[in-house]
Amino acid sequence: MRQAWRVADVRAAEKTLMATLPEGTLMQRAAAGLARRCALLLEATGGVYGARVLLLVGSGDNGGDTLYAGAALARRGAQIRALLLTPERVHLAGLAALRAAGGFTVSELPARADLVLDGIVGIGGAGGLRPPAAAVVHRLGDLRGRTGDRPVVVAVDTPSGVAVDTGDVPGEAVHADVTVTFGCLKPAHVVGPASLRCGEVELVDIGLGPALVTDPAVRVAEAADVAAWWPRPDATSDKYSRGVVGLATGSAGYPGAALLSTAGALAGPTGMVRYAGSAHPEVVRAHPSVVVASRMADAGRVQAWVCGSGLGTGEHARTELRSVLATSLPVLLDADALTLLVGGEFADDLRRDAPVVLTPHDGEFTRLAGEAPGADRAAAAARLAAWTNAVVLLKGDRTIVATPAGEIWANPTGSPALATAGSGDVLAGLLGSLLAAGLPPVRAAVAAAFVHGLAGRHAAPDGPVTAPDVAAALRPALRDLLG
Repeated sequence: MRQAWRVADVRAAEKTLMATLPEGTLMQRAAAGLARRCALLLEATGGVYGARVLLLVGSGDNGGDTLYAGAALARRGAQIRALLLTPERVHLAGLAALRAAGGFTVSELPARADLVLDGIVGIGGAGGLRPPAAAVVHRLGDLRGRTGDRPVVVAVDTPSGVAVDTGDVPGEAVHADVTVTFGCLKPAHVVGPASLRCGEVELVDIGLGPALVTDPAVRVAEAADVAAWWPRPDATSDKYSRGVVGLATGSAGYPGAALLSTAGALAGPTGMVRYAGSAHPEVVRAHPSVVVASRMADAGRVQAWVCGSGLGTGEHARTELRSVLATSLPVLLDADALTLLVGGEFADDLRRDAPVVLTPHDGEFTRLAGEAPGADRAAAAARLAAWTNAVVLLKGDRTIVATPAGEIWANPTGSPALATAGSGDVLAGLLGSLLAAGLPPVRAAVAAAFVHGLAGRHAAPDGPVTAPDVAAALRPALRDLLG
């Protein structure tokens, strides 16, 4: 598992650590790690010696990190040129080190560069890049290196111009190929559109870990975490002990939602799927192993319910939703079930002891919360989770999972391929299967989003992706994940 901390927590940890170390130690550690990564990138395109490196240098410690890293590269023979964007506030000791190592300052962009270090704005910055810096960044694409390609752009800590605590990109910002960050990850590395501007993220250990005493702002599951959580049968298992998931999805108008949610559930860890709804003839023809009924009350015993995908919003749908919420079982509410919640008719039904998972996309979130997720999607999901006392899975390229207690997870496997009709139905079925297999709601949501993302990536190389493609790719994705 990876973890990310907000700026205030990072600053507090740095202050605690710096009180125990000689002055400048953390900056030297950061600069050494930054220079090492840059050297490795340059080795791939002809070596450090003679390489042209451009430093975009702002004020404060971020500029200092950049200058010291430039000095280290200059001592290895690189040609270092530093463009000072705020010369009146430059880090003087860093500038002196650069000059002593043979680096120079320039007043405008050079014609050539093999690597650009973005040290314009550090983690304390707010808003997008100011016009002078934005103009410089816009011209980076015109530069060419010794291979004839554009230079590699390396962001120092975070790409300049992004909102570090929220992952938003409020204006002009750097688009990095590699981001080298220090001490810990920050939310911008893992959530929102900022994460897409980071490129490959490398974490440099500067000894900050023991001083980070607060809970992380965002957690990110890795493949090993999901594989460890995933329920697996053993020699004593039978179809009932593995879990039975119930699906109250689909309708005469939307039978595809029933088929897709069933396909998602069948790829999960449960031993049986029960479908309850008017699409039951289509479901049993496509999936003969599924036990079907025309309504939830006749479905038989299950360990969790999925409700809403393609269900409609008429009286039958209201009855099914109320019946599902009246159980003492974990419940996942998706699509039409979320629409039915908006009017407040089911507010009392949501006051239940058993877990509830809500899986809105942005439009459904806006109707439920009364406002769009906005710039801070993680905080917005956490607010809705607290208000509904439910685990909220807010869909998006970086899907967010939030708990009523404020625990936030970001999914790292998102893919544009998943932006296709019916993909959410597949996710709902898979997540419901994990709930029925006994996984706690937050882990079920995190694991389902992770595997769903892998399936989207798996399906994408074959061309335009449809929801059936995503469903079909779940098993190969799980095979690769679980070994």
